[in-house]
Amino acid sequence: MIPESFIQELLNRVDVVDVIDKSVPLKKAGANYSACCPFHNEKSPSFTVSPTKQFYHCFGCGAHGTAIGFLMEYQDLSFIEAIHDLAKMVGMIVPQETRNENRPTQKEVVGLQESLQQAAQYYKAELRKSQRAIDYLKARGLSGKVAAKFQIGYAPAGWQNLQSVFPHYENDALTTAGLVVENEQGRRYDRFRDRIMFPIHDAKGQVIGFGGRVINPEDTPKYYNSPETPLFQKGHELYGLFLARRAIRDAGRALVVEGYMDVVALAQYGIEYAVAALGTATTPFHIAKLMRQADEVVFCFDGDNAGRAAAWRAAVNALPALTDGFKLSFLFLPKEHDPDSYVREFGKEKFEAEIKAAMPLSQYILKHLSEDNFLQSQEDRVRFLNDAEPIMQQLNAPRSAMFLRKKVAELAQLSLEEMHSLLKLPNLNKAPIQARPKQTRTTISLYKRFCLMLLMQPGLASIDDLLWIKGDSSEEVLLQQAIETCVLHPHSKPVVIMRELESKVDEKLLREMERELSLLDESLDFALEFVGAKQQLQQAYLQKQEGILLAQISEKPLSTLTENEKALLKNLGNKPNQNRV
Repeated sequence: MIPESFIQELLNRVDVVDVIDKSVPLKKAGANYSACCPFHNEKSPSFTVSPTKQFYHCFGCGAHGTAIGFLMEYQDLSFIEAIHDLAKMVGMIVPQETRNENRPTQKEVVGLQESLQQAAQYYKAELRKSQRAIDYLKARGLSGKVAAKFQIGYAPAGWQNLQSVFPHYENDALTTAGLVVENEQGRRYDRFRDRIMFPIHDAKGQVIGFGGRVINPEDTPKYYNSPETPLFQKGHELYGLFLARRAIRDAGRALVVEGYMDVVALAQYGIEYAVAALGTATTPFHIAKLMRQADEVVFCFDGDNAGRAAAWRAAVNALPALTDGFKLSFLFLPKEHDPDSYVREFGKEKFEAEIKAAMPLSQYILKHLSEDNFLQSQEDRVRFLNDAEPIMQQLNAPRSAMFLRKKVAELAQLSLEEMHSLLKLPNLNKAPIQARPKQTRTTISLYKRFCLMLLMQPGLASIDDLLWIKGDSSEEVLLQQAIETCVLHPHSKPVVIMRELESKVDEKLLREMERELSLLDESLDFALEFVGAKQQLQQAYLQKQEGILLAQISEKPLSTLTENEKALLKNLGNKPNQNRV
């Protein structure tokens, strides 16, 4: 079996919008994306994909699930096949877990989220106790309201302060979460000490890591981030995005800056659509995330050499993700300023005027490539062409790529045809990928529905239910075995119950149950659904027994029937034919 911790990490890395858009072209619709449902025929879109909640839902047919569920239902993959396909998309290797081994990893991943949240609460409480940290934030112009909005905290000086929060300081979850470090001698100590703490949130608003900034300017490094963990990957996350989403949609743009303090300081001045990369260059994943929020992204960098180098890396890394119609621009501040100092000195209006006048990507690329090249000689133009070739190879947006190619050819004093004959550039006229034909959803049986509710809340199972669930069909055996297993494991998760059922029920039926579990809407009231399913199933069994009895009585000669049998025959014959199993 695949460890549940890996499945959780995989879902943290993939984006359901990317997964579905490859098969079903999606259109922006407010905070979500929409399309005509691929699982039933319809003329107006009722299929919605939420980048925030990371699931899809169809209001027409009820299709619902995560990226895993979509691949299973749309491409008819098994649960294992869907996991392998998604892992391949994000470059992960699927581990295996033996049936008999203990499974501490599952508990550990739960511990990661809980540990990070507890640490965030602790750091917030410590900020209120530290006048030194409060004075530092006030000196930077931050109000208590903004500090509270970003859940800013303080990690006090000292080696093992978190021991007061986590009595089991030796727990591996603390090191895995990046809160505690263990040296070569086995001594454990807090990773963050005497730093202003900035919690990093995922798309659901959950704390997945931290950034710590020094108070003492002589301390190094200036910024210190959580390490990569099963919940936190620097190349996939952006600081402040969870809080900035509404402002980004309202402004129609996202502003990418270099530091946490820049994001917070800009928010203090009413520019709330800023985000920051997390100690790494901007990646195609970052750009793809921002493209789903707005049609324009502006990179704002310091005007020094480090800022210009970071800008070029961001431009190159963004190229593969760009699409026509998306605007990417670059703003360089004076060398003596960063966004924090600039907005404090000149204010919001001046800063936003600079944003609107930012340099478009194509102009920036050409300016950068010709910055130290006067294009006066043949050798200059050859060097320019060599430098431009890898850039043009990565830009796949057809219209944007064509205009850039024409401009490069013009500066190199070549015709477009001559340049194409010299360089190996991708074809911009590829036929679009056709979406797969619509699939047809089948109604889930009453047996499976009852079983699903048990899997989600095994404590609802009662051994008494075995008295009325009779029969030896594959679905009846599944339900009988599920009841017995849930009675023995009333507090287990669905994946544990499924493991127990592996050798007891039909393999194909178990695979179908895995599929239905992945599609299940977790917002349902499972206890209420269970009661409804149970009543329907009991009614169906009663009708089945009455039907058998009716058939037996009907075979007897009328003259041999007793008065009770005649009354029963009349009563059963007049009943409407309702739900069947």
